[in-house]
Amino acid sequence: MSKKKVVVSLGHNALGYTTLEQWDAVKITAKALADLVEADYQLTITHSNGPQVSMIHKAMTELRRLYPSYTPAPMCVCSAMSQGYVGFDIQNALRAELLSRGIPKAVSTILTQVTVDPYDEAFYEPTKKIGRYMTEEEAQLELEKGNYVAEEAGKGFLRVVAAPKPIDIVEIDTIRTLADADQVVIACGGGGIPVIEQKHALKGASAVIEKDAIAAKLASDLKADQLIIYTDVPYVYKKYNSDQKEPISAMNLSEAKLLMENGEFGEGNMLPKIEAAIVYLSKVPTGSVLITSLDNTTDAIRGKIGTIITAE
Repeated sequence: MSKKKVVVSLGHNALGYTTLEQWDAVKITAKALADLVEADYQLTITHSNGPQVSMIHKAMTELRRLYPSYTPAPMCVCSAMSQGYVGFDIQNALRAELLSRGIPKAVSTILTQVTVDPYDEAFYEPTKKIGRYMTEEEAQLELEKGNYVAEEAGKGFLRVVAAPKPIDIVEIDTIRTLADADQVVIACGGGGIPVIEQKHALKGASAVIEKDAIAAKLASDLKADQLIIYTDVPYVYKKYNSDQKEPISAMNLSEAKLLMENGEFGEGNMLPKIEAAIVYLSKVPTGSVLITSLDNTTDAIRGKIGTIITAE
C-alpha cells in the first residue's frame, strides 16, 4: 500500500514571532509533524513567514540607514533569507524528533522560486504591510523610488507590497523527486520567492505570495492525496464572530462556496484557507482538505476533530 501523500501548511502559530519563540515553537510543531510521519504520511511542508520576513526587512533597512554604503536588500532577497532561516529550524527540529523515535528519515529545505504575472492586479493595489515604521521623510523617499507606503495614525508609515497569485513553482520537479523518494520536503516557504520571467532569466519581484495560495498550488502540482492546513482553531466555524458559532466537521465544495458567498469566513483568517481548498479540490477532486489546529493532529487524522472538505 502506497503512503498517503500530504502537503502540510503551517501558520504563524507553528513558528512563533521572534527568533527565540521560533526555536521553542518548532520543537512542538515537529512532534505533530512526526506524528504524521509515524501514521505513514509522506510530507511536503510549506509555511508562513510574515513576522520573519518583516523582521529581516527591518534589519536590512536599518543596516542601510546606519551604513549608507550598504545596498538595501530587495523584498525577494528578504524572502529568500526567511525561507532558509525558517526551513533550517523546522528541518533540524523535525529531524531530531524523528531520530528520537527511531525514524532515520531525510528532511530537506528547498529554496523555492514562484513565478508571478507582472500585470497581476495586485501590483496596482498592494495591500501587504511590511517592515518598520517610517517617518514622513523616509516614506517620501520610498515613494520617489516607486514603492508604495501606507500611513497608520499615530505610528508612522509602512512599506506596502503586492500579493500576486502564484503561476508556476520553478523548482517543482526537484520537490516532486524528493517527495517521490519518500523524503520530507520543506518548500515554498512564505509563499515562495516571487519572480518574474524575463526571457531565460528570473527577476525578483517586490511582492509576497499568500501562504494559503501557494499551499493549494503545491498540493495541486504534486497531486497530493490531502492538503492539511493548520490554523489556531480546531474547526472551521459558521458564525465565528458570534456567541452561536457552529463547528463544521465536513462540507463539500458547493457548501463551502455557498458559505463563502454568505460571508461566513473571516477575510483575514479563514477565507484564504477556504479559497485554497476550492483551488486544490478543483484540480484534484479525489483529494481532501483537513483544516484544524496543530495540537489536535492525532485526533484529526483519526477523524475525531477538524473540518474535512471534499469535492463532492
